[in-house]
Amino acid sequence: MLSFFRVNAPYQILSLIIVLMILQFPFYISPPELLVPELQWMLVGEKMGQGFMLYREVWDNLSPLSALVYWGVDELFGRSPTAHRTIANIIIIIQAVYFNYISGERQLFTERNYVPGILYVLFINVSFDCSTLSPVLMATTFVLFAFGTLIRQMQRDGVTDEVFELGFYLSVATLFYLPMGLFSLWAFASLLLYTGSNFRQHTLAFFGYVFPIVLIILFFFFKDSLDDLSQNLLTSAFRTHRYYLSDFLAVFSTMGGIILLGGLGFLQTIGYPRFINYQSRCQQIMVLWFIVAVISIGLMPFVAPMQFVIFIPPLAFFSVNFFLLMKRYLLSEILFIVVFLTVAFFRYQSSLLEKPILLNQSVRLENLRTKKALLPSEITQQKILVIGDDEGEYFNNFPATPYINWELARKDFENLNSYESVISIFDKFVADPPTYIIDKEQMMPELFSRLPEIGKQYQKTAWKGIYKRITPSYSKSK
Repeated sequence: MLSFFRVNAPYQILSLIIVLMILQFPFYISPPELLVPELQWMLVGEKMGQGFMLYREVWDNLSPLSALVYWGVDELFGRSPTAHRTIANIIIIIQAVYFNYISGERQLFTERNYVPGILYVLFINVSFDCSTLSPVLMATTFVLFAFGTLIRQMQRDGVTDEVFELGFYLSVATLFYLPMGLFSLWAFASLLLYTGSNFRQHTLAFFGYVFPIVLIILFFFFKDSLDDLSQNLLTSAFRTHRYYLSDFLAVFSTMGGIILLGGLGFLQTIGYPRFINYQSRCQQIMVLWFIVAVISIGLMPFVAPMQFVIFIPPLAFFSVNFFLLMKRYLLSEILFIVVFLTVAFFRYQSSLLEKPILLNQSVRLENLRTKKALLPSEITQQKILVIGDDEGEYFNNFPATPYINWELARKDFENLNSYESVISIFDKFVADPPTYIIDKEQMMPELFSRLPEIGKQYQKTAWKGIYKRITPSYSKSK
């Protein structure tokens, strides 16, 4: 099978598409449960489609371009997991084909073939959540484009003004997923260490990076929402995040195999003496990529395999050398078949087996799955507000008020002694009142005592912590 992909022919692009379709087929016939982050992204797009402005009227820490994509998907397809997954698969094939293209066209390896592309497709399918339409997946596309631009400069006698593209691509990646901003350091370090760029070209790359970000800032400035942008996006990214050991176990249980392959490939690479100087520099740039990706873990809003998609390019890069530089041809064929069948097995067994085989129960990401039966049956297709962490209450309901993200909503609800916070909550209830309030943090009694006009509108139901609106929403004209 490996020998098939070592053939350098245009029809191999179709082979990559077919393999991806084979690996993704189980999730179209038996879709996995929606994850809470996926639902959150859909809710943001849905609220923006209703005319609410991101950050000011939709409190979430999504980067602006990702939110724009979810808005567009909602306008076209509504709240459709299938549409999200299909678009994600299109992005994956674009990444795989481009990664393979630059590997061959820029002579990154000892031979030109489609092994880089097939390994990329296999690696990104090691976990079912890696093929979701996540901000990380979308941002990784532009980091790959930046890598292609960077190594194109290294093949020339001197660096050209195309370094503007390098900064631009990384800026777009940052606007899709904020932690990607760290890759600007990767790019400028690579320019400094491995190219003959001068001060003017560094400045040009910096301008390319800053330009799109400045446009976004100006947009929110003219919308009088610059403070909201700072509070909900920039400030939230540097808050202390709560990570759990089970989340890291899920990542390493899922991605441990490809990390091992990448590590063995790295050892093969440094032990091979026949690489030209240009190829060695490209390998060092990929090592820097991996290091920056490790640093970015500290800025992740949550830990799941989907957040580690940014590790796929360097792991696939070094794994190519693991297979291509192996002296025993038959052994490389056998190992490749084992990798292929293992990925396919774990893809299909979750759909075909009643009790899927897992290396670790944390791989199921139970803490990130939506729980559809969490609410009474009558609370369906209703406008609700969840006070506390969303575990899927919005699955069959619609969000009211901007408080979609509880980590951001804490700023108001945990500061009810602050006049500013109380007024902020009042204004948001007036603008978009919920029909039901699910109070998981037992905060509503205190809030109603401070906002009696809001409290008069709601009555406690027979279900613990659930309040129902019984009177029309408060109007300032009263």
